[in-house]
Amino acid sequence: MSPFFYYNENMKRYYIIYQGIVQGVGFRGKAIACARKHNLTGYVRNCANGDVECEIQGEEVDAFVKETIADDRFAKVFDYSLKELPVKEDEKNFRVRF
Repeated sequence: MSPFFYYNENMKRYYIIYQGIVQGVGFRGKAIACARKHNLTGYVRNCANGDVECEIQGEEVDAFVKETIADDRFAKVFDYSLKELPVKEDEKNFRVRF
């Protein structure tokens, strides 16, 4: 990912809650890989109730959502909610929050 942030009108930011079998199955690692693949910023973290929350920002956020909700060998997303947020112009990376 480029260390330099740039903003354009095609950028979006989403707050996402994933529900299902999403903790202890590599889901956060999948989110990191997808974010890097699409040059996105934000964070992902486990919630106390078993969900995973994520804020994702960039031009290819829709591709990120599509890839992260797709079932893989271990993770299964049963439902998710999505809310559009204002873009954070000073954010430079994607990380796991604890």
